[in-house]
Amino acid sequence: MPKPTYQTLEEIQIRKEKLQSDIKQENDQIGILWRTLFAPQKASSKGELVASLVSNSITAIDGFLLMRKLIKTYGFLFNRKKKKK
Repeated sequence: MPKPTYQTLEEIQIRKEKLQSDIKQENDQIGILWRTLFAPQKASSKGELVASLVSNSITAIDGFLLMRKLIKTYGFLFNRKKKKK
């Protein structure tokens, strides 16, 4: 794709405004998708509520275990040298 050539400052300003509006529009779309992705789902029955709680609990435990494993494996990167007394 060839680079566009601009002859005047007005052409540059018009292109800049178009790019800014495109960025804002895409940012709004990303925000909508993000909210729909992470919005809590309403459980319509007690069974779905329990399943949701169990799923969230398993996810939290899995995240904790992953963090623990990563710290155990790569924790030496973050440890400061301890002073001996």
